[in-house]
Amino acid sequence: MRPRTASVEAAAPPPERVARDRHWSADLRDTIFCAGVLLALLIVLDAARGELTLPRTALWCALAVLLFAVLLPPKVSAGQGWLASRGLLRTKRVRTDRLISVRWIDGVSQRLVLRDLYGTRVEIDPTVLTANPDLWALLEHGAHISCQTGLMTCGATALRQLSRRVDSETAHLLFKISGMR
Repeated sequence: MRPRTASVEAAAPPPERVARDRHWSADLRDTIFCAGVLLALLIVLDAARGELTLPRTALWCALAVLLFAVLLPPKVSAGQGWLASRGLLRTKRVRTDRLISVRWIDGVSQRLVLRDLYGTRVEIDPTVLTANPDLWALLEHGAHISCQTGLMTCGATALRQLSRRVDSETAHLLFKISGMR
């Protein structure tokens, strides 16, 4: 009699789908360009006036680094049930399937504030979601789960507004690509 060999392969879980901001690297290039141009202009102006010294050069470099830090956009990524925003110093991750609130913050630039059941708070620029439908789809799926389970106490209106905005941007892009506009 032949011995039975188990050739049962362990079913590996499907790889997690992770979406990232496709435009972040271009924004990073723009940030580096702006800081570099500022530094070059300040050094050229100082050199033209004959006032370029080592301490002034260090000051201009520090100013360029400060501008870079202010302009650097956070890197947004999302997966099944989470959304992360990585800034210059730290990463904040919110559970989208455990959201309790979604709010708009109006001001110089609009922000979408997501807060989960564990107290984590992430602010993101809504244009990142409108420019990256895959990020929006993962956020929307998680938020839908939060609404269904009754965790989300406020934010359904903000999500509907954002959904209309994403749909409008997507339709506009499709018309543009197809040559209908």
